Amino acid sequence: MNLQENKEFIFQQVAEAAQQANRPSDSVSVIAVTKYVDSDVTKQLIDTGVRHIGENRVDKFLDKYELLKGTGVSWHLIGSLQRRKVKNVINYVDYFHALDSIKLASEIQKRAEKTIKCFLQVNISGEESKHGFKVSEVDQALFQIAEFDKIELVGLMTMAPQAASDAEINTIFEQANKLRITLQNKKLKNMPFTELSMGMSGDFKLAVQNGSTFVRIGTAFFK
Repeated sequence: MNLQENKEFIFQQVAEAAQQANRPSDSVSVIAVTKYVDSDVTKQLIDTGVRHIGENRVDKFLDKYELLKGTGVSWHLIGSLQRRKVKNVINYVDYFHALDSIKLASEIQKRAEKTIKCFLQVNISGEESKHGFKVSEVDQALFQIAEFDKIELVGLMTMAPQAASDAEINTIFEQANKLRITLQNKKLKNMPFTELSMGMSGDFKLAVQNGSTFVRIGTAFFK
């Protein structure tokens, strides 16, 4: 495993995907998902120039944050968050990618000591196993979240089904970006919707083609 070479290869691929989509090469941020490795390896990855670290479990997030909080990276909590754990983690998070219910939003409002940059998780594919708001539920959700001044909805997050074809993934990502643009154009207070969190190691190129601004890549760093 050569972290420097892997990092450079991944960043080059992301930049090339952006250029192919007629976007600036630096318009997509790479979140290194470090759930597979310990804090020492995460620190080595940061030393290669990675500036966004993502964890999907609260305990792992807190462990790494405590040891690496002075490294100047942005911290992303990308997994589902139980309401009872909000108080433990939310004030250390720079971006939360999985705001999937009004009850969770209410708990974040209650516990946050700063404005939290959140992605509204939307279940574009309609999978029963996926978390997130249905597209038909988004407007009502925004109406309720508008009451919470500790939440800034910077964008949308969605995931494609694991077994989906490239054509199916492309359709899902395209729909997500269209929805994001629609919401951005509404110019709602504390809801800029300038960002789009979608795309992982296997489908980030399709995500970038469809407007993703944050891709979440894990395994490709650690081969």
